[in-house]
Amino acid sequence: MMVMRHDEAMTVTVRALQADDADVARRLGEEAFGVPVTPPGEPASIDQAGFHWYGSFAGGVLAARMIDREFDSYFGGAAVPTCGIAGVTVAAEFRSRGLLSALFTETLGAAKERGAAVSTLFPTAPAIYRRFGYELISSFDTVQVPTHVLASVPASGAVEVRRAHPADLDAIRTIYDVWAQEQNGPLSRRGISFDDSAADLLDRPDGVSVAVDPAGTVSGFARWSRGQGYGDEASLTVVDLLATSADGYRGLLRTLGSFSSVTARTRIDTSGNDLVRLFVPSAHWEIMHAAPYMLKVLDVCAALDRPCLPGLTADLTFMLAGDFLAGNNGGYVLELANGRTGCSRASTVEAQQPRTFTPAGLAQMYAGAQSSANLRVAGHLSGGDPNQDLVWDAVFGGRQTHIRNFF
Repeated sequence: MMVMRHDEAMTVTVRALQADDADVARRLGEEAFGVPVTPPGEPASIDQAGFHWYGSFAGGVLAARMIDREFDSYFGGAAVPTCGIAGVTVAAEFRSRGLLSALFTETLGAAKERGAAVSTLFPTAPAIYRRFGYELISSFDTVQVPTHVLASVPASGAVEVRRAHPADLDAIRTIYDVWAQEQNGPLSRRGISFDDSAADLLDRPDGVSVAVDPAGTVSGFARWSRGQGYGDEASLTVVDLLATSADGYRGLLRTLGSFSSVTARTRIDTSGNDLVRLFVPSAHWEIMHAAPYMLKVLDVCAALDRPCLPGLTADLTFMLAGDFLAGNNGGYVLELANGRTGCSRASTVEAQQPRTFTPAGLAQMYAGAQSSANLRVAGHLSGGDPNQDLVWDAVFGGRQTHIRNFF
């Protein structure tokens, strides 16, 4: 628990929410994000696996709340413990009074103690979160393509597409795991925040189709929802589409295109420069909705302990300045050896003008979202030897930045 005096008129207490806070926490969330069309049938609860709720109380009233969700995210080929911030809400009467600062201090501090190395969130207004050290690294998008275009994807006789069954579950999960490990940003879909049962994937009105190669191996999958109605206003929604081969992508896209007589449009949840677009024969790829995704490096040394290019050997010094979590500021040494990076604190950084990242710059470098040259232009990287920039880019670049889960 943390108690602080915010101003002359208000004392704020920040603490983890308890079971008897659940009703007011739900009402506060509905005030910010909207009341459901169908009222919840279950009593309010904050007892959910992988959820850690925190609130700011002013005068005994819950004035703000947020949730730390436990995830792992892939960065640089490693599964990185992640604090996923969700449900950030401030009551109308308490906005613009600085309540989020105390709430982020408590929530991020607790997340760091439990081992989270980075924190991510989907902002409604990025400027709110930049002051806490978050910066944009990707976007979770929904794109729209005419369904008849997918029907015209060239056929491939190398794969068979069929409906998935429970025995395919491990193969489907492995396809996602292999894809996610080669990107920067995707959640691992393993652990406390995900249901490991086949029912979670297959026992729903949606369809799950798999591509099977001549050897009988599942080489791709698509999760889709037929939706309502038919004709010009109807849409097929695809929430997952991944394959391990070009033929797998072609087979799945042609199968989705077979709905062209009843659904004029297909909407695909995606991110970044999706491989799917390489197999769409037309230029149609209309972004219908974009949810920006932000990242903050929470524990610098833990986050920077990850694989790197074999053969790179160097000791790279840098500074972090201006972080909301003051304990993160200061000097570091990044050691490259034996295909890994290791990071430690440095009491001094030997350079007249040391390489210095802002929190936003470190977040974007870490995620491979921007190059050193671009960060210098944006004012998020200064000092250091510019000739060393390519080494930094080699360490943190080379992977696409993606996110495929909204939370």
